[in-house]
Amino acid sequence: MPIFRHAQFETSIAKPTALPPADGPEIAFAGRSNAGKSSAINTLAAHTRLAYVSKTPGRTQLLNFFRLPCGARLVDLPGYGYAAVPEKIRRQWQGLIEDYLKMRVNLVGVVLMMDARHPLTSLDWQMIDWFAPSGRPIHILLTKSDKLSRGAASAALNQVRAALAKYNGNGERFTAQLFSSLTKTGIEECERVVAGWLGA
Repeated sequence: MPIFRHAQFETSIAKPTALPPADGPEIAFAGRSNAGKSSAINTLAAHTRLAYVSKTPGRTQLLNFFRLPCGARLVDLPGYGYAAVPEKIRRQWQGLIEDYLKMRVNLVGVVLMMDARHPLTSLDWQMIDWFAPSGRPIHILLTKSDKLSRGAASAALNQVRAALAKYNGNGERFTAQLFSSLTKTGIEECERVVAGWLGA
């Protein structure tokens, strides 16, 4: 059975003290505001409304936890880069994300969304540089790849993989793939990567 299908909403939290018990592995989904994160989650879960999709960046303001059939959790993080929201709320989001990514002992990896047309922005590099010392893997989904020609999409993927090579050395801790919620491209590849993290 696909890992993400039949995911069930469990809880939303606004502060680190409200985190649910660490009773199973967790996979965090992160990305810049408007990178297509909610659409990607819905596509992977084969659910049209599991994660809220909006044309307004920054709608995800909480950590949203979804229980997967295998017992793991998918955790939808607020978009970084943020939208036009008050500074106080931006600081609250940032603190929530940082506390979760640094302190959550059962976090096994991050699926990081980037718009295939604009990958590896300065904010994406900040996220990668910040998370890299944890020793845990990052898998990049280059979303909206249907907006590019096949050649341009392939070139974007090669560019990202080459840029990540300096982190990997001889390993494969940082990986990348093309993804499209519209054409359903890349679902199986993402599932294989995450299954590897979970030892499935």
